[in-house]
Amino acid sequence: MTWVNAVVHGILLGGLYALLATGLSLMFGVMRIINLAHGSLALLGAYMAFLLVEHAHISAYLALVPVLPGALVVGYVLQRTVLERSLRSGMLVPLLTTFGLLIVIGNLLQEFFSPDVHSLDPGAIGPAAWRITSRLSIPAFDALILGIAILVLFLLQLVLTRTQIGRELRATAADPDAAELVGVDSRAVYARATAIAVATAALAGVFFAMRSTFDPTSGPTQLIYAFEAVVIGGMGSLWGTLAGGIVLGVAQTVGAQIDPQYFALAGHVVFLAVLVVRTAVESGGLRVRLRGATT
Repeated sequence: MTWVNAVVHGILLGGLYALLATGLSLMFGVMRIINLAHGSLALLGAYMAFLLVEHAHISAYLALVPVLPGALVVGYVLQRTVLERSLRSGMLVPLLTTFGLLIVIGNLLQEFFSPDVHSLDPGAIGPAAWRITSRLSIPAFDALILGIAILVLFLLQLVLTRTQIGRELRATAADPDAAELVGVDSRAVYARATAIAVATAALAGVFFAMRSTFDPTSGPTQLIYAFEAVVIGGMGSLWGTLAGGIVLGVAQTVGAQIDPQYFALAGHVVFLAVLVVRTAVESGGLRVRLRGATT
């Protein structure tokens, strides 16, 4: 039953990773760039909520009401002022730009908030749990995060398939030049995609801050977990992101069951194993195509 408990907790932890990775997957799917500042933007959302909780004396859940629209604005302005110019210069420049943004955000947060560790109060649901057996329990707060991750992914899927904005996003992701020919403003589409991505990152950052402690250096760690979830699930796949987050979470909790020091290591090992298998499969397919072309 202890192993079952570890798997269940891993699935719930995967909900947080999936929520954190959703924006990263969306930006890659639409713009084909990896936003290295994604974890820092999630952390920025956590600090925005922290300010509201400390100075307006409201709950962290109520703080999401102004934080999410603020994150939408930050993402839109970020795309229009910084990322739009870097996208014109090839694949490497956006990586360097977002890496620089990661450094800037981390240093600004440390300057304004100091290196102190903070956390947000999850309320009464934080310590609550549904006890199934004497050795199996389901944390209510982790179940809430998983439910929110599924809801966010479902709503994004609806937007992409049932709305005009979603059709423009899919058209621009498939072929931006062809989309421009039929009247789609690719720059506006990219700005909307970035706004949504940053808002989902901020949402994940607030829930991460309620689940754990955070400080100005937490951004890169969250980026690593989000990136691993995206790669395991398939780059650009929204529901694949959920699967990748769950696989990563289960690997970590099962690894911690073997030895607490294996928590992060087990997730990294699974990530590397997926990369090796995927590379082998793709290279094998390439050899088959090459042989077919030469015969």
